[in-house]
Parts: sequence; structure tokens; C-alpha cells
Amino acid sequence: MKIIKNMTEFHIDEPTAVAIGKFDGFHCGHQKLLRKMQEQKEKGLATVVFTFVPSPAAFFSKEPLKDLTTIEEKRSIFEKAGIDYLIEYPFYQETADMEPETYIKKVLVERIHAKCIVAGEDVSFGKRGAGNYQLLAEKSKDYDYDVIIIEKVQYDGREVSSTFVREEVAKGNMELVHQLLGIPYHVGGEIVHGRKLGRTLGMPTINQIPRGEKLLPPRGVYYSYVMYGDRKLPSITNIGVKPTVTDTVIMGVETYIYDFDEDVYGEELEVYLLYFKRPEMRFDSVDALMKQMSEDIEEGRKYHSI
Repeated sequence: MKIIKNMTEFHIDEPTAVAIGKFDGFHCGHQKLLRKMQEQKEKGLATVVFTFVPSPAAFFSKEPLKDLTTIEEKRSIFEKAGIDYLIEYPFYQETADMEPETYIKKVLVERIHAKCIVAGEDVSFGKRGAGNYQLLAEKSKDYDYDVIIIEKVQYDGREVSSTFVREEVAKGNMELVHQLLGIPYHVGGEIVHGRKLGRTLGMPTINQIPRGEKLLPPRGVYYSYVMYGDRKLPSITNIGVKPTVTDTVIMGVETYIYDFDEDVYGEELEVYLLYFKRPEMRFDSVDALMKQMSEDIEEGRKYHSI
């Protein structure tokens, strides 16, 4: 996959099918859109994912917005999906002020060589977000491309969207998030050295510092699993600041992997969160913490049936 980033001056020579979207969370609606775009490969079209970086919502927001899916995670998803080109188009005031038809003509048609454009019903682009799927369809004959508009996926009577996913992540409702995404919500990062308290207590854990832009669920203990190569390893994870053993406020991800004691320091692993067990707690002593950890781990064995 070729990544085109940090530039507005580029050109793709071969005819393409383009999927437009934010792809934050990469929920089942996004997946439907991507599958429809990939079908165009049978017509000899190269596949392109087009997204703005930062997203327009983040650009215009007065508060920093956390991502359901980081840039690195999106790249990995699209690479595994066999996408030919990923365009991370820079979003700043000049691109924000681009007229919608100029975006279609100058970017999608002339630079990307689009012969098919795939987008959701809620697609918006151009100045003040005035461009929509009706405009894409209206200009298709003028610029010689096909348009495929994807209807919203519904879950329990509500449209599946990044906003919906965000709300449920914020509640710690990881089982519903799993349904919306098609896979469990996950947090990644390099394995770093911790205080080694767990190892001292006979409960060795792996520690990760999540990327600052990643949206995290509520602090607490989660049943989880870790992907290590092709191995799916049952685990239990604490997300938080470990208030019993430190006064720092650095958010961390600490995971106990059942029946596992391999050296993984320095490796990048993904932890998939399945179920919110309990909120993070401050204990009166390390002994009280150890007792609760033992109970959590045993209950986790029952959850994972191991």
C-alpha cells in the first residue's frame, strides 16, 4: 500500500475507485463501504481510501479530540485489507475553504483519477461541509465517474456511527462496542518496563503506555485477550493510574496474560477489551490489592473458561 501524506500536490496515473470517510473506529458501516469499493477491483480499478488529517471535526474543535482509531491503526487496517493507496490529505484553512465542486474536480478527478466514488449517505466535503452525496451524483456525468452511496448500517434501531461507538466506549460497554465494530475494541503500544510489582507478587504483567490520541474506556479492570503473533492469549487488563502503588497520573494499560511468562519487552502488542469487570480502586495496602487481583484473575479464568 502506498501512503500519500502531508501533501496536496500528487497524481495517481491509474484509474481508481475511491472510498471517502473519516474511518474513525472502523465500525461495521465503514467495513461495508470498504467492501463495496473493493468490488471495483474486478473492473480493473486501483483502490484508494481518502481521509483528511486531522479530521475536520478535530480541526474545528476547541478541545482536543481523542481517536477511536489512531493513524497507525488505520494504516494497519487498510494495509491488511489490500488497499492500493491511502491518502491522508492535510486539512487546514485553505482546504477547509475549498468549494465542493473544486474538491470533486481538482482532487478526486484530476489528482486521484477517480472512476468510481464510494461514500456514505452522510458524506460531507468542501467549504462549510456543503458537498454531499447528491452533489457527487449530480457531477458524475460531467466528470465521468460512477457513484455508489452506502446506506447507514442500523443496530437496534440506531444508525451505527463513530459517535455511537464513542458513547459506548465512554460507558465501558465493551460488549456492545464489539457488536458495532465487529471486533473487540483494542488498545496498542510498546511493552515497557513497569514497577515489576506484579512479578514480585507472583502475577507478572505487561505494561503499555497508550498513545496520547487514543480514546480510552473508563478506568478499571477488563477481561481481555492479547494477540501475540498468531496466538490469541486470554488475559485480564487494568486501565488507569494504579492509585494504590503510585501518585502519578499517567494513564497506563497493565495486562496479566494467563499461563504466560515470555519476554516481550519492546514489542508492539494489541490488547482487546471484552468486558468491563469493575472500576479502578485505591486499596489501603498492597496486601489488599494483591487479594483483589487474585480474585479478579480467578474470576477471569471462569470468564475465559480456562
